[in-house]
Amino acid sequence: MTESMPALSFAPELLLRAQDVRVAFFDVDGVLTDGGLYFTAEGETIKRFSVLDGLGLKLLREAGITPVVITGRDAAPLRLRLSALGLTHVHFGTERKLPVAESVLAELGLGWHQAAAIGDDWPDLPVLRQAAFSAAPAQAHAEVRAAVHHVTQAAGGHGAAREFCDLLLVAGGHYRRLLDALEARPLHG
Repeated sequence: MTESMPALSFAPELLLRAQDVRVAFFDVDGVLTDGGLYFTAEGETIKRFSVLDGLGLKLLREAGITPVVITGRDAAPLRLRLSALGLTHVHFGTERKLPVAESVLAELGLGWHQAAAIGDDWPDLPVLRQAAFSAAPAQAHAEVRAAVHHVTQAAGGHGAAREFCDLLLVAGGHYRRLLDALEARPLHG
């Protein structure tokens, strides 16, 4: 099989800003989900996740970039999904995200210059403002879109996190290698 060029391309200034990223912080509602809250008749919360985003998180791990989830909510479907993806750095029920992110950075021996973040609303702003590279889904609040380096074309829960992951993989020089290796070892999101 002949190798072809990846179909993705990002602005050079974004790639330069994201090239040293070693940890990526993710919000959940509005980023990994569409932000809607769905309730069953019994009052259980149901969430919708994109397999595109799931594979993106797995690919980050393959590339040596640590995905970290910091969310204000805690729900069984969320725990199930993140566990299925093999994520180990997950923080639930966190209203103040910056201290948690700083603790994770210290634990990993990394600095903000090696961090990326994606979020969609005001509680995410402190982390987004500190990160070397920040992004927001297309439907994010206006204040968040104005504060970040990149606004994804996709909406939260519909590939925004994957677009963010892909950009980090391209910036770090991992994308092509992972794409080529996928034929030998399929991954699922």
